[in-house]
Amino acid sequence: MTETQTRVLLASRPKGTPTAENFEVVTGPVPEPGEGEALVKAIYLSLDPYMRGRMDDAKSYAEPVKLGDPMTGRGVGQVIKSNNSRLTEGDFVLGTWDWQSHAISDGRGVLKLDPATAPISTALGVLGMPGLTAYVGLLDIGQPKEGETVVVAAASGAVGGVVGQIAKIKGARAVGIAGTPEKCAFLTDELGFDAAICHRDSDMADQIARACPDGIDVYFENVGGAVFEAVLPLFNPFARIPVCGLIARYNATALPDGPDRSAQLMRSVLTNRLMIQGFIVTDRYDRHGDFINDVGGWIRDGKLKYREDIVEGLENAPEAFIGLLGGENFGKRLIRVSDDPTR
Repeated sequence: MTETQTRVLLASRPKGTPTAENFEVVTGPVPEPGEGEALVKAIYLSLDPYMRGRMDDAKSYAEPVKLGDPMTGRGVGQVIKSNNSRLTEGDFVLGTWDWQSHAISDGRGVLKLDPATAPISTALGVLGMPGLTAYVGLLDIGQPKEGETVVVAAASGAVGGVVGQIAKIKGARAVGIAGTPEKCAFLTDELGFDAAICHRDSDMADQIARACPDGIDVYFENVGGAVFEAVLPLFNPFARIPVCGLIARYNATALPDGPDRSAQLMRSVLTNRLMIQGFIVTDRYDRHGDFINDVGGWIRDGKLKYREDIVEGLENAPEAFIGLLGGENFGKRLIRVSDDPTR
C-alpha cells in the first residue's frame, strides 16, 4: 500500500473556543525531497497553548497561521530519505514540521537526537521548549531563594510541573494550582510539591492563603483570571512574577466582566515593589546548554520527574488540542503520529 501524507490545516479562524470546524484533515501524496533537502516522517507532534494565539490574525509576537496552511508546531521525526549532507537516513530529529505526517526540511533549525541519551519524546517536553520555559522563567526571572514560597499556576502541565520541582531543588516551598483532585495528588505525592489546590474549588482563594502563611515570593503565571485574583493579595514585598501564559483568557472574545482590578494591581506593584515580567522562550535560547546540563542531570539523579499525555493519531490533533485548552491533559500532551521505533 502506498504511503500518503496527512496534514491538519487551519480551515477558519475561531471565535472564542476552537471547534473541530476550524480544522481540516487532508491527505495526499508524500512529497519528494529536492536538492539539499530531506524527507522527515513525523513520530511525535507537540501540542502547546501558544498555538491558540496563532490561529487568530491579531498582532502578536509570532505570525498567525494562514488559512489553508498546516497548523504550526514542533515535532520529532525520523529522516527516511535525504539529499542533505547534514541529515542521514535513519536520523532522529527535532524541528518545526507543523501538523503533518511527512515534512520536507533543508536542515535549518533541525536538531539531531540520540535515543540512547533520553527518550526522543522528551525533546518536546521536559528536555524541550516547555522545560526550557520553566527553567529560564523561574531561575532567570523568579530567582527563588531558599525558604521562599513559590506558587505555580497550571502546575500539573508540562511547564508548571518542572517549575515546582526546580523550586524544590533550590530549597523553596512549592505550592501548585491545578484543575482536579487527581492532578493535585500527583503534584504532592509524585512531584514533591508542599501543597496543591484545585482551582475549581469554591474556596480556592482561602486554600491558597492557608497554603502560603508567609505570603508569596514568586508566582509563576500560566493562567490569569480568577487564579491571579486569588494570589494578588498575598504577594510579599519584592515578589517576582514571571508571566509565561494566560490560558484562562486565550478563548475570550471580550474583556472580562468587572470589577476592574487594575487599580488594586498597580497599588500592589507600587507598595510591594513587585517585579512583573513577561517572557517568550525563543528569546532565551542562549540558556539552552545550561538547561540541558542542569535538567538532564536532575532527571538522571531522580530529582526531577515528568509525565507525558500521548494521544494516538494525527487526525485526533484538533480534538486533543481543544481538550488541552480546557485543561483535559495530564502532563505534556503529545500526538503520536507514527510508531516510535526507539520504544
